[in-house]
Order: sequence, then structure tokens, then C-alpha cells
Amino acid sequence: MSHQPVLPSRRRLPKAGLMQQARARLREGGVIAYSTESCFGLGCLPTDMRAIRRVLAVKARPNHKGLIVIAADIGQIRHLVRPLSAAQWAELASYWPGPYTFLLPASHKVPPALRGRHDKIAVRITAHGEAAALCRALGTALVSTSANRAGQRSLKTARGCRQAFGTRVLTLPGHIGKRRKPSTIIDFASGRVLR
Repeated sequence: MSHQPVLPSRRRLPKAGLMQQARARLREGGVIAYSTESCFGLGCLPTDMRAIRRVLAVKARPNHKGLIVIAADIGQIRHLVRPLSAAQWAELASYWPGPYTFLLPASHKVPPALRGRHDKIAVRITAHGEAAALCRALGTALVSTSANRAGQRSLKTARGCRQAFGTRVLTLPGHIGKRRKPSTIIDFASGRVLR
């Protein structure tokens, strides 16, 4: 499987006051909207069941589908994944950061609503500079699902998110990347491409 690196976008972070609001919102089980590779994403802490339920409610997304988690580095997702060998992590690292989301065996710390009806979790080390910088600054991986109601087009701007979600979601300013399509999803165990 050949893969091309994705150039990160600018690595600007929201102003300090807004970052404090984002931290507080996440701690309280809230939802944020932030820029990603191809659209704005809705996110929350990946181990907070009530926050995950809020994301699903905002999207009107069925619970059985599961959600993706993005991170700035492998250290931010290790606790979400059952132990892998050094060789397996090295193989994953050859794709990351990049537009590849892998299904990996979920650890017991992953809430059922995050993985849906599956026993695996979908994770990606993002190549989008702003999203990676956000994960780094917050010190955590983030749930990442397209900012839209199920069946509608993904939102591409902070303004669109503010109009669509109002105060239910804290929208952070940012610029989406140049990708036109969402990430490729691959089952790591079988190599099967699912999207």
C-alpha cells in the first residue's frame, strides 16, 4: 500500500482564553468543534461516556457505528489500544502522521459508545498541523467525527459550526486542510480497506 505524506496546515492555536474554555468544556463532558484535514470535526475526551453521547446526539448519529479518535502522537492513544508488539507499532508509525485511520483492538478503557458495536477502536495520528497542535496543547487525544448532522454535508468553517450548533458546541477557529476526502480506514489485523 503506497501512502503519500500530507502536508500539515498552519500550526496556530486559538488564543489562551479560548484554550482555557476548551479545556474546561472538555473536563465538564462538553463538545468542541475544531479544524481537521478535510472539514471541521466534533470532538470530546475519548474516555468520557457522557461527552461521547453528547457528540452522537449533536450529530444525530446512530450509537452502533463508533467514532474515530485522533492524536498528536502514539503516546496519546496507547491506553486506548490493547498491547501491540514493537513491530506492530513501527508498522503503524510508517503511516503516521497521515490520512490513515486504523482499526485496532480496543482496551478495556474504551467506552462502548466510542467503539459502537465493534471490539476495535478507530485511531489516527493526524497530519493536520492545527489538530495535532490542539491535541498537544490539551494533552489528550480527541474524538473526531465530521461536524454535521448525520446525512448532511460536513461543515468546512468555524462560522458554519457556530451557526449549526450554537452554544451546544464550543467552536474553535481554524483552517481545514487540503484533503477532499475523509481519511482512509483500514483494519490493521486483516489489511482490509473499509473506506
